[in-house]
Amino acid sequence: MVPKISDIIRVLNDIAPPSLAEEWDNIGLQLGDPTGSVKKIWVALDPTIHVVKAACAQDIDMLITHHPLIFKPIKTIDFQTPLGAIIDLACRHHLTIFSAHTNLDSAWGGLNDIFAHRIGLQDLKPLAAGAESKQFDCDNDPLVSKPDRPGIGRVGHLEHRTDLKSLALSIKKIMDLKFIQYSGDPDLSIKTVAICTGSGSGLLSHFLASGAQVYISGDMRYHDARDVEAAKLGIIDIGHFSSEHFIVNDLAERLKTIVAESSLNITIEACDLEKDPFEVIL
Repeated sequence: MVPKISDIIRVLNDIAPPSLAEEWDNIGLQLGDPTGSVKKIWVALDPTIHVVKAACAQDIDMLITHHPLIFKPIKTIDFQTPLGAIIDLACRHHLTIFSAHTNLDSAWGGLNDIFAHRIGLQDLKPLAAGAESKQFDCDNDPLVSKPDRPGIGRVGHLEHRTDLKSLALSIKKIMDLKFIQYSGDPDLSIKTVAICTGSGSGLLSHFLASGAQVYISGDMRYHDARDVEAAKLGIIDIGHFSSEHFIVNDLAERLKTIVAESSLNITIEACDLEKDPFEVIL
């Protein structure tokens, strides 16, 4: 049986259920034919023209990205615009583009869980929790109470207490970052940590109410730092790209395992062309 795009979509929806996506998001099929066959897949963070051109040149059938190609309704598709050029190129080469965004952020085993485990957090719970539902055993007794909608972000505990500056330096090493920013007393004692991969400013109020001593995210603003400073807490900003790009290799490997177990003849690769759009001058 020739595998279809729809087969991969079902797998992705199991990994990151669409119901977990934020209301403002636009996840799932961005462009393409779900009934089309698929032999070669790329996984990337962004569907940029650079990535799409390379995918088309290598006859990739499906491009899976974290960030959506289309965020808002399109009134006009002008091939002279960056978005229009991507759509034109992908359509001419029959390239399907699919996004798993905030649903993959929230999902158990998604971006926030992976990042939390990388930096050594334990006893994880959502930073912005969703509604809970209970699982039952055969006698209808509750076994587990676990959020149906986990929510964006996580809060967890470090195995050993540390200080803000040491934690920042440790994360810089673990994530292999060129630089890292933090705000707060460098000697601030840290045991409980809140995280949000990607852009975390929108969850600052959740952090301040979480009981965590530090918030690790990307795209933090000047006034966010001032608010946290006034609360005598800490922020560590690792950048948007660095807080999410690791998902490319992780998701590619997960898909490879699932495809191999299903005996589907599909080649899956992590796109290795992307880099942070910001250059650092030291």
